[in-house]
Amino acid sequence: MDTLITNMLWLLLAATAVAIVARRLRLPYTVGLVLAGVGLALARVNSGIALTHDIIFNVILPPLLFEAAVNIHWQELRRDGAPVAVLALAGTVLAAAVVGAGMVAGLGWPVGAAALFGALIAATDPVAVIAMFKDNQVSGRLRLLVEAESLFNDGAAAVLFSLVLAWVQPGAGPALGPAAMALNLGWTVAGGVGIGLGVAALMLALAGRFTDHLATAALTTVAAYGSFLAAQHAGCSGVLATVTAGLVIGNLGLLSSGAHSHLSAQEREFMLALWEFIAYLANSLVFLLIGLAVGAMRIPLPAVMALLGIIALVLASRALTVYPLCRIFTGTRWAVPLRTQHILWWGGLRGALGLALALSLPPTLPFRDDILTATFAVVTFSVVGQGLTMPPLLRALRFIPRR
Repeated sequence: MDTLITNMLWLLLAATAVAIVARRLRLPYTVGLVLAGVGLALARVNSGIALTHDIIFNVILPPLLFEAAVNIHWQELRRDGAPVAVLALAGTVLAAAVVGAGMVAGLGWPVGAAALFGALIAATDPVAVIAMFKDNQVSGRLRLLVEAESLFNDGAAAVLFSLVLAWVQPGAGPALGPAAMALNLGWTVAGGVGIGLGVAALMLALAGRFTDHLATAALTTVAAYGSFLAAQHAGCSGVLATVTAGLVIGNLGLLSSGAHSHLSAQEREFMLALWEFIAYLANSLVFLLIGLAVGAMRIPLPAVMALLGIIALVLASRALTVYPLCRIFTGTRWAVPLRTQHILWWGGLRGALGLALALSLPPTLPFRDDILTATFAVVTFSVVGQGLTMPPLLRALRFIPRR
């Protein structure tokens, strides 16, 4: 236990140093963390902590999802609910189908492995972009579309992945027919949302009985992790449960004021700052561990060429998702300007959830190692390549002032 705590402290110290340097260089700190992790791995520094499915799912993912959800205003989400829903739901399925078909046709992967990779890599995680938005005071509709679409996209991708895995691995349990698959989908979604609503309602009811901001903050922590773990234990979507709990707690507590709020002004201010800090710690840990894992990989040159093709395929799938689906809303009040579509495309980074899903694959699954390697390659390019080029793109499209 002492060794684990010591390793965690060293990682946090390294993450803090990287964040300070990255800010001075005006770089996204997530990019700096991945590069620092790669450097530490190449220097053969043993962190003592490996990036695993359990660390991402049980430690890192719940606070990231909860913090993003509590900061989304329901009024803004309702105003742009149509494009967000289409991009997050239809877009996830379309992106997964394009990637899966491309893996089969271009690399000769079996359909099952290609479908699994397509489903998990459809999950977007624009942490670097959102952090950049905060640094440059980018707000309004652009930030809402990027953040809300990603949040619900994560839920859709996680559900789609579970369905594809059940189809690919029928030997792990009874074969599922169409009716059973539909029931499974319904429980995964409705159960996750229901548990999230129940946890949020219980938390707000308890918080309304006292005005201790520390105790209330502890309740939100229990809500973030409790909703996720309870849903996973019940066999439904932990991602949807935590997102739902965060939306309800955010809009009825942390973001509301006056008579409509269940929390005092002191509690709201304290908890928004607290969750920003918790998300910062989670992001620091996961991106540093991603860099360490990537730096430890040894990939032969022929495989590098194939990975570059996979990265191009994922980017193409995102483009075939964003631009055609946004055209649906042309001429309506939900119309998405072309320059915003460019940000939605290039800002669709891949991150923690995709890695967690890839790491959760059974060790005996055919092509598991190939799926893991491809996922790490896409995530690394997303964070470093797209993260570094996003500021110039934002300036070129005049979302932030030119220097």
